[in-house]
This record gives sequence, structure tokens and C-alpha cells, in this order.
Amino acid sequence: MKAGQMPVIALAGNPNVGKSTVFNALTGGRQHTGNWSGKTVAGAYGRMRCGDTAMTLVDLPGTYSLRTRSEEERIARDFVASGQADVTVLVADATCLERNLILVLQVLEWTPRVVLCLNLMDEARKKHIHIDVPALERELGIPVVPCAARKRRGLRELTQAVGGMLRDGPAGQTAAIRYPEEIEAAVQRSGLPRAEALAALPQQLPDGMSAGQVDDLLTAATALRAEEIALTCVRTPAGADARDRRIDRIVLSRRWGIPCMLALLALVFYITLSGANVPSEWLSTHLLGLTEPLAVGLTALGLPPALVAMLTDGMWRVLATVVSVMLPPMAIFFPLFTLLEDAGYLPRVAFQLDHAFCRAHACGKQSLSMCMGNRWMRTFISFNTHIIAHFFGIANFSA
Repeated sequence: MKAGQMPVIALAGNPNVGKSTVFNALTGGRQHTGNWSGKTVAGAYGRMRCGDTAMTLVDLPGTYSLRTRSEEERIARDFVASGQADVTVLVADATCLERNLILVLQVLEWTPRVVLCLNLMDEARKKHIHIDVPALERELGIPVVPCAARKRRGLRELTQAVGGMLRDGPAGQTAAIRYPEEIEAAVQRSGLPRAEALAALPQQLPDGMSAGQVDDLLTAATALRAEEIALTCVRTPAGADARDRRIDRIVLSRRWGIPCMLALLALVFYITLSGANVPSEWLSTHLLGLTEPLAVGLTALGLPPALVAMLTDGMWRVLATVVSVMLPPMAIFFPLFTLLEDAGYLPRVAFQLDHAFCRAHACGKQSLSMCMGNRWMRTFISFNTHIIAHFFGIANFSA
């Protein structure tokens, strides 16, 4: 960091770990929070303070890995690898720490200046999951701060840990992934820094190995190391996730998964479309009803008739139509989708459709965008129909 330059703090983590909630709590921003995969598709910027020091906080896209297979993974990996961040804060879900440790270990290959925010500690306690935080700090070699961002617990300790990392740097050796001998030999031969050599392996394959074999070895080694750390530091009682598994047996089953998904999404769209009719008609009636009084007022101000017509029959009617057509569906659809987010159903939809989308050279996460895209395409068509109707003077038009 250059002298006089504001420190840059990167905020990274898996989807659905409360990363954007931590961002909002630290910055006072209004970043939208959600838990479907890859929600944040570009970095959001905010300001936070640690004592008297102002910092720039960058909310990176949620990603499960730095092995770039998607756009959000590429954005997150490129920012971490660029060295722009003075400290990287990794947000992890305390209720499923082992999965989150995969990303932690991969980030540590790029930079040791990392602070682990162990979020959702309140949910972990409800499930009677015990995490030995000092042991986890010893295993990873970085500060670990337990948090419950929704209740604003642990945020002060988190900012203090970030300030300490800025001031003192890493305390010692950080955790490393133990790769098979052939991978380690290829890394040594490359002559590149370790993280760059590992990232380049798919393009510079070891002798006798395919890209798929290299990817499998890298993934297996990382998962094994994460499992070792989790077994050392986490005690999970039997049946802690029994309820989730019972629900998954229904919503992810081959027999009932797709019908449940179609029925639930159809219900959301039906409620949105039917429920928006009444407020849309009310807004249209009252807003468009102001056209004549507005024209009278502008005429009284001495404006020429052509300008009055442009402002009232043009700008005002278009604005009133936009508000009456678009606002009610948005006010209904997004809260309903938020309920599905909070229930954890949207990631299950992405998982359920991933196989079908992979056959079309896509991924299951795109199914959520398609759901929203279909909904807003219908709204867009309805909106344009209203505009055309008003343009040609069609009275008593209803979508």
C-alpha cells in the first residue's frame, strides 16, 4: 500500500454465507442480500472504518472455488491475484465450515494477508455445532473472528483483526494444501510462484496427464486438506442436519423435485401477475388522472401548447405508465423470491437443474436468471403494449 493511499479490503466467500450482510453491516450500505449462487456478479464498493482509518471495502462475487469455471469465479480470482487488496476478509458459514475451507485454502495460496470471518455462529449454536476457534487459527495460521452479522455481533472484533493485519501483517506460516508428487514436481519445474504455477497447470499439463485428471487431483487435495482441518476443529452432533436432509429427500428427489419446483415457481408467477392487477389499475387511474390538471397548470404558466402537450401527453403519461405497470409486479415478485432465498430453496433449484443445463453447455445457476428473465419479459411486453395504446389514444385499455 502506498503512503497516503486508502487501504483496500476484499470481501470474499461462498454464496449463501451472509457475505453481503457483512458488507452492509460494515459499510452501512444497501447492497442487496440474497443466497442464490453467484448473486453478486460484479464487485460492490463501500467505505468502512477501523478506528480513525478509513478503508475501501470491495464485495467480490460469491464463489465456491478459485478454479475458474464461471464468470464470478474469474472475477474473484483475478481480484485476489492482482494484489489490489491489502487484506482479504473471507466470510465462512459456521454451520458447514468444511465446504467453506476449500476457498479459504485456495485464497491462502495467493496471499497470506487473510482474516476469516466465521459468520452465522448463532445458527451453529442452534444446531449444537462447536468450533474450536483457537485451534482453527493454529491450523490456518490466520486470525479467525466468530460473527453473527445479522445481529451485528463480532463486527468490532472483525474490524480490529483487519486493522491488526494491516499493521502487523501475517503472524506466521499459513496452511498449505498437500498436492500429489506429480503436481508438486510440475509446480517446481514451472519456475513460477506457487499460486500462479497451480493456476497455469491446466494450460501446461504434466506429462501423461489430461486436464480433467489435473483438475480432479487439485480438487481432491484441497477437499482432503479442508476435511482434515474440519475434523480437528469442528464437533458436529449426529443429526444436526437431519431436518434439512428430510426436506432434500423431497425437493431434490427424481420423482418430486421437478414437479415441486414447477408448482412453486408457477405459484410465484401467478401471485405476481394476478396480485399486481389491482394496484396497477389504481396507480394508472390516479396518476393518469393528473394529466389534465397538470396541463391546465402548465397552460396557466404561459407555456406554448406544443410544449404543454409534450410534457403532459408525452413525458408525464409515459412516466405514469412506467410506474403503474412496473412497480406493482416488482413489489410482489422480489419479496416472494426473497422468501425462497431465505428458505434456501433457490440453490436447490440450481442444483436440481444443473445436469440438464450442463447438457446445453450451461450451468444450473442460469435457471434462476431465466426465471427472472421470463417474468420481466412478460412485464416488458405488457409495458410496451400500454405505451402503444396510449400513443394511439386507445381508451379503457387493460393489460
